[in-house]
Amino acid sequence: MNTTENISVQKIWSILEEVCDPEVPVLSVIDLGIIRDVKITRKDGEEEVEVVVTPTYSGCPAMDVIRMNIRMVLLQHDYKNVQITTVLSPAWTTDWMTESGKQKLKAYGIAPPNPKQQVCNTQLFAEDEAVQCPHCNSYNTRRISEFGSTACKALFQCNDCQEPFDYFKCY
Repeated sequence: MNTTENISVQKIWSILEEVCDPEVPVLSVIDLGIIRDVKITRKDGEEEVEVVVTPTYSGCPAMDVIRMNIRMVLLQHDYKNVQITTVLSPAWTTDWMTESGKQKLKAYGIAPPNPKQQVCNTQLFAEDEAVQCPHCNSYNTRRISEFGSTACKALFQCNDCQEPFDYFKCY
């Protein structure tokens, strides 16, 4: 890749910061860590951009909107030939989220995923998993439901401030 292509790839990564998750609008697709790669190729003198995406889970209903929004923002920046490729392996993990994204979640009122050394399993929550309340920072919380406002979140309640909140589950 030459220097011009490298600058263009960096520019596209920067543009993708404008694409928000429709379910959690404070997070960009970059914050979520679902953009795996950006490639630029030249075909018949035309520049083609490929954006490689891994959904947070294979059945994520927001992916159609995310793909459409990626295409639209790149068109707005004069990238006409855009291909969006979905890759399911390796599976997305909350480890791919940016630290900035995790802080944005907390400020938005959603508890960010715990570090992986904590028990994180999409099939079963450990009853002793400590989830910090994003409102008052207490760890005196309890799980109300395995599912919150979306399938990738669980519903918790703080026993101290009594506020309900979503917890972005670990994967």
